[in-house]
Amino acid sequence: MQSRLPLPEISRFDPAQRAVHDSILSTRGNLSGPFLAWMHSPELASHAEKLGAFCRYQTGFTLVESELLILCVAARFQCLGEQQIHEPIAQQAGLSPESIANIRRGASPGLADERQRLLHLLATELLDTHRIGADLYRQGIAAFGERGMVELVGIMGYYALVAMTLNAFEMRMA
Repeated sequence: MQSRLPLPEISRFDPAQRAVHDSILSTRGNLSGPFLAWMHSPELASHAEKLGAFCRYQTGFTLVESELLILCVAARFQCLGEQQIHEPIAQQAGLSPESIANIRRGASPGLADERQRLLHLLATELLDTHRIGADLYRQGIAAFGERGMVELVGIMGYYALVAMTLNAFEMRMA
């Protein structure tokens, strides 16, 4: 990754950084994205790694649904690094290149799947207004339940942290 923040050298990690590094590698296989920046604060990296692993792999949403939410956040934050990482994953999970491009531009993605359309509406409203209106909230509860709505907000909040980290330190794929 390119970054204006000097990224720590793995060979020079202290024991706390090494422990977080090993944990991240066991769940993700690499330190791409914000993790190299977060390694400057191993405690932050450790907590973020655990939250990120949950948000990415353990919610009630399918991979394509989670990636849709992540791309909505990436688009809102205009986060090139997050887009570079997650657009290929979203496409492999089933989002069309046209939908991905539309999300990046802030346009309607033209999703055929009803759950995906509702997720996009929820994400867009939350990102645009910082709230979810009563009618849309009721639709979200009916479709995803209380747990699903909490997890939706969790995914979006975590990936907002990722986007802010990547943007603040101008991190992106080389």
